[in-house]
Amino acid sequence: MTLRIGNFSGFYGDRFDAPREMLTGGEVDVLTGDYLAELTMLILARDRLKDPSAGYARTFLRQLEETLGLAHERGVRIVTNAGGLHPAGLADAVRALAGRLGIPVRVAHVEGDDLTARYPGSLAAHAYLGGAGIAECLRAGADVVVTGRVTDAALVTGPAAAHFGWAATDHDRLAGAVVAGHVLECGTQATGGNYAFFRDSGPLRRPGFPLAELHADGSCVITKHPGTGGHVDVGTVTAQLLYETGGARYAGPDVTARLDTVRLSQDGPDRVRVEGVRGEAPPPTLKVGLNRLGGFRNEVVFVLTGLDIEAKADLVKEQMGDALAKSPPAGVRWELTRTDRPDAGTEETASALLRLVVRDPSQEAVGRVLSGAAIELALASYPGFHVLAPPGKGSPYGVFEDVYVPQGDVEHVAVLHDGRRVTVDAPHDTAVLDDVPPPALPEPLPPGPARRAPLGLVAGARSGDKGGDANVGVWVRSDDAWRWLAHELTAERFRELIPEARELPVTRHVLPRLRALNFLVEGILGEGVAAQARFDPQAKALGEWLRSRHLDIPEALL
Repeated sequence: MTLRIGNFSGFYGDRFDAPREMLTGGEVDVLTGDYLAELTMLILARDRLKDPSAGYARTFLRQLEETLGLAHERGVRIVTNAGGLHPAGLADAVRALAGRLGIPVRVAHVEGDDLTARYPGSLAAHAYLGGAGIAECLRAGADVVVTGRVTDAALVTGPAAAHFGWAATDHDRLAGAVVAGHVLECGTQATGGNYAFFRDSGPLRRPGFPLAELHADGSCVITKHPGTGGHVDVGTVTAQLLYETGGARYAGPDVTARLDTVRLSQDGPDRVRVEGVRGEAPPPTLKVGLNRLGGFRNEVVFVLTGLDIEAKADLVKEQMGDALAKSPPAGVRWELTRTDRPDAGTEETASALLRLVVRDPSQEAVGRVLSGAAIELALASYPGFHVLAPPGKGSPYGVFEDVYVPQGDVEHVAVLHDGRRVTVDAPHDTAVLDDVPPPALPEPLPPGPARRAPLGLVAGARSGDKGGDANVGVWVRSDDAWRWLAHELTAERFRELIPEARELPVTRHVLPRLRALNFLVEGILGEGVAAQARFDPQAKALGEWLRSRHLDIPEALL
């Protein structure tokens, strides 16, 4: 007995016609849509400030208007966290849509994640619920299940538990579903999107969305509909497994999955078998994501062209410093990006960018003060003075942090399609997370000739954000490359290659079965993506920067 669960959205703004592609492209039993991220919750919270009836992903309704009839005809159930901050509101909107279209669907939703009232000063505070509420809704016959903040993997663990009749203590099976859910959650990242070795993987113009063929024992095959773009292989699945995870224990509200037990194997073209996953009792606490306003920010980017780039930068820094000193913002940050080249053939390639970002609790302190100071330099600064755009009046920025509360302190409720409310009990079997003892490293490669070359010739990487921290997963595709990488890329070497991390805590996790290392860099993103503390605020390209750095690599691997 196989349950085919597909994905049609990896973020709020993903490909609009993906639900139709998944419904018409091949067999599927359940479609899942992931719309939420830390930044999305802040965006929805600001929407709710303007309109109390808002707070959910309106795009989902427009997508459903085109596909609800098709899903009903084919008996495909839909599970989504598009409810955001207002799952009951979205469920009502789906019912109204179905009524207008004349389609008899049963709509349920999950609530209880909203803890905003407990945290004064927060715009949104939401616990990451598991899949048990989703399972209750599906067991009662729901065709569409809308949730608020659940873990991304819960969109898969819920349907799997309902379909196969798993109990809360079926840890191995649930862990297998967590792994499948984590692979599916980011949509086309599992089918070749954002893939380090994209040049080796064939056409990628329009990758298809992934699906998992789940089995009763928790194993699965990751694949995609026939004829869709992109590809699925051990590498694409490994990359997604490492994305925004950490060590061997991947904790969630349903189960703690042991990533060091995952076995991947190619099961044919565009098919990767995932098996052997072991699970443990979940932790006794739930993560709660807090979003609040951190203040106001503004920025201006000065364009420096031709000769004397450093001197030009020094001059404008001095001039702006004098002007800002009259009413200094709380935070001032300069970044010089040397995009210029000598003897350049175009003005753009002869230019560098000097970025100034200011932050302050007061909008006035980052608005008129900055714009006036910058514009007044138009005829009084370095030769060739101009900016990419004049600074505005300043905009609010958000701050994300996470806290933890006992699972039993959160009322997890499944609101069934007939209006009945079912309280989902917190798991009785829990275990406090401990670090897994470091695994044995492979034998190092024997000494031999080496060549200075980019790490990316041998290793792939994928990176992302977790609040103010960044995760960088690095993997290789052969046993010999693993023998080299496991000894070469230590936490200390990582800090050498990524200067931003030299003064920050860096933790290395070793995952031998995946031939992978996972690095957690604490604090590199400041107060989270909404605070925009660095050039790449979500660390999406941090892994690619690492791959571009040069090391002495054994010639046998090149």
